[in-house]
Amino acid sequence: MPAASTVDLTNCDREPIHTPGSIQPHGCMIVCNPSASRVLRHSANAPEMLGASGDLNGRELADVIGAAAAHFVRNALTLASDASRPALAFAVEVGGRMFDMAVHAHAASAIIEFEPASVEARQPLDLARMLIGRIRGLDDVGRLVPDAARLVKAVTGYDRVMVYHLERDGSGRVVAEAKRPDLESFFGQYFPASDIPQQARALYLRNTIRVISDASGERVPLAPAIDASGEPLDLSFAHLRSVSPIHCEYLRNMGVAASMSISVVVGGELWGLIACHHYSPRVLPMAERSAAEMFGEFFSLHLEALKQRGKLDAATKARAALDGVLRLASHHADLGEALRESLDDIRQLMPCDGVGLWLGGAWLSIGAAPPATFAPQLAQFVGGVAEGRVFATHALGQLLPQAEEVCPSVVGMLAVPLSQRPRDYLFFFRKEIVQTLDWAGNPEKVYGTGPLGDRLTPRKSFAIWKETVRGQSRPWSDDDREIAEAARSALVEIALRHNELLADERSKADLRQRMLNEELNHRVKNILAIIKSLVGHPAQDGRSIADYVASLKGRIQALAYAHDQIVRGDGGGRLTDLVAAELTPYRDPGSTVETSGPEFWLDARAFSVIALVLHELSTNAAKYGALSGRGGRLDVSWSGTSAGDCEILWRESGGPPVSPPRRQGFGTVLVDRSIPYDLGGESAVEYPPSGVVARLLIPAKHVALVDSRVRGADIAEPFAEPQRAAPLADMRLLLVEDQMLIAMDVEAMLAASGMTNVSTSGSAAEALRHLMQYAPDAAVLDVNLGDGTSIAVAEELVRRDIPFVFATGYGDRSMIPEAFSGVPIVRKPYDVQALIRGLEQAIDARA
Repeated sequence: MPAASTVDLTNCDREPIHTPGSIQPHGCMIVCNPSASRVLRHSANAPEMLGASGDLNGRELADVIGAAAAHFVRNALTLASDASRPALAFAVEVGGRMFDMAVHAHAASAIIEFEPASVEARQPLDLARMLIGRIRGLDDVGRLVPDAARLVKAVTGYDRVMVYHLERDGSGRVVAEAKRPDLESFFGQYFPASDIPQQARALYLRNTIRVISDASGERVPLAPAIDASGEPLDLSFAHLRSVSPIHCEYLRNMGVAASMSISVVVGGELWGLIACHHYSPRVLPMAERSAAEMFGEFFSLHLEALKQRGKLDAATKARAALDGVLRLASHHADLGEALRESLDDIRQLMPCDGVGLWLGGAWLSIGAAPPATFAPQLAQFVGGVAEGRVFATHALGQLLPQAEEVCPSVVGMLAVPLSQRPRDYLFFFRKEIVQTLDWAGNPEKVYGTGPLGDRLTPRKSFAIWKETVRGQSRPWSDDDREIAEAARSALVEIALRHNELLADERSKADLRQRMLNEELNHRVKNILAIIKSLVGHPAQDGRSIADYVASLKGRIQALAYAHDQIVRGDGGGRLTDLVAAELTPYRDPGSTVETSGPEFWLDARAFSVIALVLHELSTNAAKYGALSGRGGRLDVSWSGTSAGDCEILWRESGGPPVSPPRRQGFGTVLVDRSIPYDLGGESAVEYPPSGVVARLLIPAKHVALVDSRVRGADIAEPFAEPQRAAPLADMRLLLVEDQMLIAMDVEAMLAASGMTNVSTSGSAAEALRHLMQYAPDAAVLDVNLGDGTSIAVAEELVRRDIPFVFATGYGDRSMIPEAFSGVPIVRKPYDVQALIRGLEQAIDARA
């Protein structure tokens, strides 16, 4: 880098920490081809650790680690489809020693990790259940977070365990801590955003547990570090991935020798970390790490549920406070006068120092607020930045410098639009709070140049560094924003109340809002109860933790899909869509799936129950039945009875011989009892040698026939292998997808199929800018991009004669204009084979 170049945080952010070319020394690694038959790479310590002599590369895997261990690896790769959930096996004998093994497939490689087994390691399932049992009854975030820190420290034995929450500006704060008595406390201290670079935050989302055994340990290189095509190995999901030298230096500066982090993911975003520090080298056994990982996921779910309940409580409280305003406005002839009379009541909605009302060009305020002469300028500013939504800032002077001169003591502002056009607003104000922040060392890192190039040097002192902050108020919390949104809805309702043509609609909207709050609260409680039941059910004797975790994940995913469809479908969903969603993952080139039946609508209760039952039947068919090998066939049909019930028939044939289960596991009990117990229907499963036959009867009170025409689901046709795998592999593909994690998943799926030249855009505007400099051969457009659609991008692609497909999670083409009726549609969640077939269809149509 030239001397004149500026060294900033982006230098650190560019470090390729997912492809370090080395691993940590407490284990070893073997990398194979996708079928796990031949060794392609290995860590330098693998021959000695595994008791294998000579160069391992090019040898058969079974020759290196033994037939039994190789058999486990191949089975694991067959069953584990998610790289973030490696298959685990404990105490496996390899080369005369016992190892814990982790296996996952990623980027066209089968990655096998070995760690010496610990004789003292506790059973992961028992440990996870114990941890979860201690927090599942907590109903307050203020207790949940510190109790989690204490539990993790007690169970893992680390010297210090912190719960580290990421603030809105990217900085972090220690919100809970459990530590060794002789250590200084980090509780309440702030850490700058640069302590966790952007690429590290992305990895924390993809791989939710990370262990560092020794911050001063040697890095064990991979041989070869670069393969024949010039690519390094992507270790994003590997437990043994070596640590960035910058991060190791950071830990050593803190005196930390070993660490472990558990990601806390709330609403699909990184909320924070459970960070464990140890002041001497330490490796937590793989079995106990898997228990900690399960605990972290449950902690994230429980935290998210409690935060959602807090939002509901805030909205209910705000609604109660606004009732007086609503009653006054309903009997008042002048809306403006009613609001002015209620201004003191409105001030009680949230902690503030004053409120102001800009209505019809007139200003009224009470408490600490800007003068009337400044109100027009303030309203004009908010109109330009709010875009019809609630807008808040705790440092108004930074955005509107004139405010510092006119009203220097009022620095916090929350604006609530009262009309669709930028015209009328309700303002809440807060005074300046001069505060002192305790930083864990000076957050201004030292610029430096070293063997790693220009970068920011980690802080070498973590003594408390105090910063005095002026010109800011107390930040507006999520609860404040929720209350403001509730106030906006209520005050808009007041405006509707005074319009006789919309009076009836206002009443209906109020009723719908109350019902929605009650229904959402009910659903949150039900989901927590179901997840508690799924997690708390004991595993069968002899069942591996990997199998238990995979089954649990599948059941929760089925429940999540059902809940998502219920919310989108206004309280239910179509049976056709549910069958298609549950069976799509199990399509295979050698098997046939046929579905048919009239269009039934299932209510919310039936949709969730049938989702879990179909998931169990599908999983069993893929593991043991008609979908487990070539030549199998599955027929799923449904019809209405004379009593109005819906009867579903499940028939398997052509698979391995079937025999009744010797014992009733949780899945079998779920299929047999959930429909009779929850819906009052019937469920019968038979096991003739030719294949499983199941009959499910859903009572009429839970179903409705909305279309008598018989139609097949999206997966009715037998699976056909892609015809253009090689040409597609050379194509440049544009992917427009607003959800980062989904985009990353699609890129990984396409890369596994040979399509590596994928460029991603998160919005229509970004995609259009991209097209000005880039000419793709084809494109995949997510129809709904959150704040807008991708239709503008589709129009530009048509103009350029570039083929493309639409991707949508909805069951129809309602969001797609008629002009694009011939464009292929790929249903979400994405299936790589369906996506490839859609692209081929689009290319053929252009040709």
